[in-house]
Amino acid sequence: MGAKHFGARVTRFEDPALLSGRGRFVDDIKLPGALNACFVRSPYGHAKVRGIDAAAALAMPGVHAVLTAADLPGPMATQRIPMMLPVTDNRTMRTQHCLAIDEVNYTGQAVAVVIADSRPIAEDAAALVSVDYDVLPSASDARAAIAPGAPQVHSDIPNNVALVVPTAYGDVDAAFARAAHVFEEEIWTHRGGGMAMEPRAVLASHDPATDMLTVWSGTQTPHLGRRTLADLLQRDLETVRMIAPDVGGGFGPKAPFYAEEAIIPAAAMRLGRPVKWFEDRREHFLCAIQERDQYWSVAIAVDADGKLLAFRGRMLHDTGAFTPWGIVMPYIAAVTVPGPYVMPAYSLEVTVALTNKVPTAPVRGAGRPQAVFIMERLMDRIARELKLDRIEVRRRNMIRPEQMPYEIPLIFRDGKPIVYHGGDFPKSQEKAIEVSRYETFRTRQAEALKQGRYIGIGIGNYVEGTGLGPFEGVTVRVLTNGKVAVATGATNQGQGTRTTLSQIVADQVGCRIEDIVMTMADTGAISQGVGGFASRQAVNAGSSALIAGQSVRKQIVALAARALNVPESEIDLEDGEAIGRTGNRPKLAFSELARMAQGIPGSAFPPGQTAGLEHTAFFAPPQASYCNGTHVVEVEVDPMTGGVTFLNYTVAHDSGVVINPMIVDGQVQGGVAHGIGNALLEHMKYDPDANPLTTTFQDYLLPSAPDVPGCQIVHVETPNPLNPIGVKGAGEGGTIPAPAAIVAAIEDALSPFGVHFAEMPLAPERIVHALREAGAYDKLSAA
Repeated sequence: MGAKHFGARVTRFEDPALLSGRGRFVDDIKLPGALNACFVRSPYGHAKVRGIDAAAALAMPGVHAVLTAADLPGPMATQRIPMMLPVTDNRTMRTQHCLAIDEVNYTGQAVAVVIADSRPIAEDAAALVSVDYDVLPSASDARAAIAPGAPQVHSDIPNNVALVVPTAYGDVDAAFARAAHVFEEEIWTHRGGGMAMEPRAVLASHDPATDMLTVWSGTQTPHLGRRTLADLLQRDLETVRMIAPDVGGGFGPKAPFYAEEAIIPAAAMRLGRPVKWFEDRREHFLCAIQERDQYWSVAIAVDADGKLLAFRGRMLHDTGAFTPWGIVMPYIAAVTVPGPYVMPAYSLEVTVALTNKVPTAPVRGAGRPQAVFIMERLMDRIARELKLDRIEVRRRNMIRPEQMPYEIPLIFRDGKPIVYHGGDFPKSQEKAIEVSRYETFRTRQAEALKQGRYIGIGIGNYVEGTGLGPFEGVTVRVLTNGKVAVATGATNQGQGTRTTLSQIVADQVGCRIEDIVMTMADTGAISQGVGGFASRQAVNAGSSALIAGQSVRKQIVALAARALNVPESEIDLEDGEAIGRTGNRPKLAFSELARMAQGIPGSAFPPGQTAGLEHTAFFAPPQASYCNGTHVVEVEVDPMTGGVTFLNYTVAHDSGVVINPMIVDGQVQGGVAHGIGNALLEHMKYDPDANPLTTTFQDYLLPSAPDVPGCQIVHVETPNPLNPIGVKGAGEGGTIPAPAAIVAAIEDALSPFGVHFAEMPLAPERIVHALREAGAYDKLSAA
């Protein structure tokens, strides 16, 4: 069977509705009699809650309830939200209560919720709720938080060190002892957020006739959310339905289960009316998870030729006040550092620090941008110190394709050893070099310098573990009208998953792609699912779609062969019809076959026939699938303002066999935009009392369209042997190496002034400060 759609640049089915304003997001869902919610949130980073007086709020017309922790049902009143991942030390690793009971631990933590006829009324009433706080000292900086005598983040935890995690292999001490060169760096990576276009939102409705609780949530993980909600409400799982409609961006912060996803359904059940809450942008800054606040002290040992011998270091990770996703993010960073390079010995000690800030958990890249930034900054340092070209240093150390499968003696976050399968790292680098015209750049740079222009080039290589388990489910079913229904636990936050799964199913089943009717992210449509994170859906849902589609194809062929009285080998499936190859080419439409598959009431099936034309598949990957790539970035820096302009951006990206090149291009291009924000603009700042200082887009900057270059994207397709369609993940590769390559390019542009950078983001004022410290403006004035 030839592929008609797989591998083609099929336009996205999601786009017409979204581009014409017909998308259906949570706030677009209007239920009769729905009430609106507004949360009362802590204005302090750390405080005891002595009492809550809601009398004035309750007296307002239009207010139906003010709920505190004591008003919540069952375990929600006293128990913490279940943690998504198990940890070894439950005393220090914890999640928050749905509503704070007697202590708040970060600014923005919810202490009460107001339910009213409208959002404006609820907001006005929330301002009247009086909370008696006893303000406590806060821990704001992770470095100070772990020092003796630091303020306690939680009153019942005497030490702000949540966990210390060692990762190591090989004889690091011996390697450093025999090294020809040792280079050390102190590196900092910022705290920032996902900043999706649509903030979080929840709508809940309880039907007393059926006892069904339906929740619409802008989540990446509705099946996981339903399970958590059922636990908190002590309800049977089958009485809870969670739906993720159109979701305006996820990027990681919408993967964990939040307190609001429990409180809004509880309020709807208590009041007997639908209740809706939508997060405003300030709440998103205050309450949605963030990432990338880490301090690294590292050293690299190399021989006289610049070949790597060993890495060692310490990383301090600010996890905020709670750990909703365990320590997965700093752990991923720790085991990602070796990347595409041969690293004979490795040691990194990770200290996870509690602070009175909003919790951190994976945001697009999930720890990998930090790890790649560390490794690539060290590779540039080696090249500079040994006076080698930066590409040559990487060539000398890169894992070769003939070494595949290649094992790094560390355990990945999926609990399996890190083993690279099906990659050609040197090919990705060479393709990026070729397309970017790297080899002729020094001539261009010299010409620009004569004109008083400062241009530079940077490179970043990465390897990313994608396609994580445990599974994803897809059901394929032929309907009696001839259409093909597909249901999946996979979610869609802009990745084009609906389109790519349709391409796979259409090819397997033999229907027209426009005849596929897909239901995604609805726990009522498929019993088991996981959701969208960790660049996992093409591997998991795509493989399940292939397996389910193949099974349904076999069922169609078998039924058609019996009905047409021809051998199965003589049946073709095309455009929703089963066609015999010989004679007068008899055929049956899928609609006719689907009705046959339902049988005749009271009559037995013919031998070999089963009910319906459908199959549900749950593909479970054996381990992570490792994609890779190279970014080459060319920039111009204005030394007087610190402004950075992109002249050229090249990406060579290996996500295995590409289902839809246009969609992968879009994922890479969008990832690069995210990476540019991380590299140059985004920084979530807090004062010494852990109060956020950047809570609007006037203070927290994002790249706009003129800031983001159109990328030259090259697909390097090395098939993945770990799944039946040969794919690897593609959603985060545009982000992961971007800061490393961009900062390297800026440093290269300013090399006449001898400035070096070991941090991100590099805002204009930071560039100007570094130039001033280096005496650059004296040189410019003299020139």
